[in-house]
Amino acid sequence: MMGEALKKHGVSRLIGVDIIDEAQQATERDRPGIYDAYYVADFCNLNEDVHDEIASWMPDCLTTVAALGFGDIPPRAFFTAFNLIESEGWVAFNIKETFLDHTDTSGFSRMIRELIFSKYLDIYHLERYRHRMSMDGKPLYYFGLAGRKHADIPDGFLEKFDLTSC
Repeated sequence: MMGEALKKHGVSRLIGVDIIDEAQQATERDRPGIYDAYYVADFCNLNEDVHDEIASWMPDCLTTVAALGFGDIPPRAFFTAFNLIESEGWVAFNIKETFLDHTDTSGFSRMIRELIFSKYLDIYHLERYRHRMSMDGKPLYYFGLAGRKHADIPDGFLEKFDLTSC
């Protein structure tokens, strides 16, 4: 669905990545021809050949479909993808609002706040929105972020937050 929406807005080349084969199969079945390439890969343990092939596309935009912070996309996997994006490329993701609150002292929360205020990423747009309603009828709010990458995130960045595992 993400690829289809991006194509409608004029994006000319799209590559998709997921960790499970079923995602690729569903894309080929439900939206054939949307992606120029689709990889099934574990970005926590990315094979060098796949890394180099993805890098050869010279990607200049990264979007995530799952919200960050719940283990769907481990921090190491996100940073591997981030570092594949060309310098000055775009990065867009969403995150539950509590992860940006200074009272959340979890490693992930501290890490994402440091990334947002780092020299690696320049935020162009930050918007709070109601993501959905909880099971008990309360609204759940998230932030959508869009920014430009200025530099690769160095090795060691995750270690400061004890987030090295995938």
